[in-house]
Amino acid sequence: MPPNQHVNETALIERAKTDPEAFGQLYQRYVDRIYNYIYYRVGNADDAEDLTARTFFRALKKIDSYEDRGIPFSAWLYRIAHNLVANWHRQQSRRKSVPLEELAVIRSTRPNPSQMVENQETQNELISAIHRLADDRQQLLILKFVERLPNAEIGKVMGRTESSVKSLYHRTLIALRDDLRERDLI
Repeated sequence: MPPNQHVNETALIERAKTDPEAFGQLYQRYVDRIYNYIYYRVGNADDAEDLTARTFFRALKKIDSYEDRGIPFSAWLYRIAHNLVANWHRQQSRRKSVPLEELAVIRSTRPNPSQMVENQETQNELISAIHRLADDRQQLLILKFVERLPNAEIGKVMGRTESSVKSLYHRTLIALRDDLRERDLI
């Protein structure tokens, strides 16, 4: 974030502590990003909408205690969303997986039918391998490839250092590769 934008956001956050309209501006700025993050964690639009609303309700309730410590405001929102999603998963008696199917790149030219089936099988195997990863590794992949956050911001969201994120990312890719090799897919 450019320094001037950070100053503007800091001022907006301070105003939001007493002015609901200022909080509404923060909401508009971040609602789509938070919704996308939650959606990919719960896999259901209705639950994602509910959890997104709860995230911003909790943020509004706690905005008075928010302190700018050099961490982006978005990282604070992601942390709230992450905690709500974790509670949601605990409340569900089953473990839901991240629906990464929707991350597939849609090609503008159609391959032949056998190529389409092969591509779909490959995609399904990759998605299955991702679903077998631990939750923190799935979260990392969502923040990196869906939200396209830099490692430093991912670290702030996940409560890790940037070097720890890089290390986790490296180990995650190795785990995916090994899983796919075990299944003779690569």
